[in-house]
Amino acid sequence: MTRVAGIDCGTNSIRLLVADVHPETGELIELDRRMTIVRLGQGVDRTGRLAPEALERTFAACREYAAVIEELGAERLRFVATSASRDAENRDEFVKGVVEILGVEPEVISGDQEAEFSFTGATAELHGTDRCLVVDIGGGSTEFVVGARHVEAARSVDIGCVRLTERHVRSDPPAPAEIEAVRADIRAALDLAERTVPISEARTLVGLAGSVTTVAAIALGLPEYDSTKIHHSRISRDQVAEVTGRLLASTHDERAAIPVMHPGRVDVIAAGALVLLEIMERTGAPEVVVSEHDILDGIALSVA
Repeated sequence: MTRVAGIDCGTNSIRLLVADVHPETGELIELDRRMTIVRLGQGVDRTGRLAPEALERTFAACREYAAVIEELGAERLRFVATSASRDAENRDEFVKGVVEILGVEPEVISGDQEAEFSFTGATAELHGTDRCLVVDIGGGSTEFVVGARHVEAARSVDIGCVRLTERHVRSDPPAPAEIEAVRADIRAALDLAERTVPISEARTLVGLAGSVTTVAAIALGLPEYDSTKIHHSRISRDQVAEVTGRLLASTHDERAAIPVMHPGRVDVIAAGALVLLEIMERTGAPEVVVSEHDILDGIALSVA
């Protein structure tokens, strides 16, 4: 067994996975998985820079993760950074801070690399040969990947729950004109994705990341967030539409009162749900298979 650690630092959250990897099967045996909302991408779409307070929140989480990695004795660590740090003018400050805390340089990967990791992590347990469309709805970007056993086509587009909310939403709940502006951005991005990825040709839609898992938890009526019940659940398009409608009509306090809602997602979950719904409507997918395993698992597998 090789003990590895993977860190995925996105626009909204930073996550850690420490796992043992079986040398023959490549199976991940999870030892610790955790997530912290740091909102690293706060204001990046507007300013082009990582905010000082966002960097400090991220570094605080890195210090916590460094202690976990040391305690569990991971032999190898890979730190991958995605959309927000890819876009920021001052990303050198981010890189320097991570190196000082964790001893590794964050890899600011391309959208295509991000998509590859997401596909590997999401489909490792899906042993069928059906063609899948894997959709990873993040804070700043969304990745579309089509493939069966291997990636056939991938595309990253700049729509995510944080980016869309910061760009268009000023009212609570969102005004009809704001919702339509978000929809317009999503539809334009889907047009862009369809140029290189046949998003409507896959038999199975697999949805990843916090917006999708939160929508699933709400649809399932869970009294608290339970990843074992969410993982590989199947949520119909009608259920997604119903939950999205509720979120778009809710105030901040009403969304915050939903039992499964992470406090860091309250402000951005409606836009994330709308991205999922628009994808399902565009592709005609009758349901989404929800995966708790995603880019983070792909990162861990890549370092084994």
